[in-house]
Amino acid sequence: MSRPDRERFLAEPRVGVLGVTDSRGGDRAPLIVPVWYGYEPGGDVVVQMGRETIKARLLRAAGRFSLCAQDEGRPYRYVSVEGPVTAIEDPVDPAVREALTRRYLDPEEADAYLAATSDQLKDDVVFRMRPQHWRSADFAAFAADFAEAGAGQDGSAG
Repeated sequence: MSRPDRERFLAEPRVGVLGVTDSRGGDRAPLIVPVWYGYEPGGDVVVQMGRETIKARLLRAAGRFSLCAQDEGRPYRYVSVEGPVTAIEDPVDPAVREALTRRYLDPEEADAYLAATSDQLKDDVVFRMRPQHWRSADFAAFAADFAEAGAGQDGSAG
């Protein structure tokens, strides 16, 4: 994907999968968890979570994380970013929490969710990450080539 395409893709409301090094010892793989996130082209990736969760503790220790967003519909597409934590906002700005909620829920659901979970503001933090490394793929061209090759075969024995 071109830079503008991958930034537009990441800015669309998708559930992201956050990955962070698990430094708790032993032979642990990275922690990988689904999250709501915010992103505007050219900006930081924003994620909110409980201050004392395992993922928050690991993010503080690692100082960086990865996030992958994908489209499961055909043709498959994904964007993955990785970079340093640039800020930890504690407490959470209510406007940031509201923006994340409204990104994922319709207005009526968002109002109800925000009202029902208002106490989260005192227990959550926001991590901001500046994307340094990008990986992306859009299999539309591959799918078109594959479909074209299949259409050219009529099944005859020649």
